Amino acid sequence: MSEIQAQATGLTSQYIAQVTGDLERNVKEQERIGAEIEALQEQLGALQHDHSVLVSMREALGGANAAGEADTTAAPTVPRQATAEPLQSKPKKAAATSAKATASKKSAAKASSAKAPSAKASSAKASSAKAPKTDTKPTLVNLIRGHLEQQSEPRSATEVSAALTQAHPDRGVKTTVVRTTLEGLVAKSQAQRTKQGSSVFYTATAASEPAAAEPQQEAVAG
Repeated sequence: MSEIQAQATGLTSQYIAQVTGDLERNVKEQERIGAEIEALQEQLGALQHDHSVLVSMREALGGANAAGEADTTAAPTVPRQATAEPLQSKPKKAAATSAKATASKKSAAKASSAKAPSAKASSAKASSAKAPKTDTKPTLVNLIRGHLEQQSEPRSATEVSAALTQAHPDRGVKTTVVRTTLEGLVAKSQAQRTKQGSSVFYTATAASEPAAAEPQQEAVAG
């Protein structure tokens, strides 16, 4: 009876260890997928912001063109008033021709001065519409990868999260999301993972070939 109980206890411990490992893998997969969803939402927000900026630019450029057309159509009405004066003084043809010449010059000067503000307004609208593009924020993936590239030594997920929180206090960076994002970079051969005891550290990939060989070495060691 004691041998049977010992075998049953051994099987139970094996099942418990297997179930515990499955639970850990499930939790890590949930964290990884959550981080990818957050990164995609940031990319979607950036695209929506760019879309609104492009729409406002198109409206601004369209309004400037309409204003320019209105100015050009209104300009020819000015010389017609100047041609009515020479009809009253028939004996002086020379004075009439000089009056026509001066009136045409004045109308041309008015038309050019009327067109100039519209061009300035269109350039001002275009510049004001282009300005919001500088407000786009980098994604969490780009921030993490850029931070790793600036470091000369391996960093843990906690250290990366603390550095990003200090540099970007408005982002609300979480350590679990940072760890999952780092694992995603390792899977894409954009970062390397090393273990020192029970701690895990990450470094940026120096070249594509060594980064691609890293997962194979970990698979052989496992």
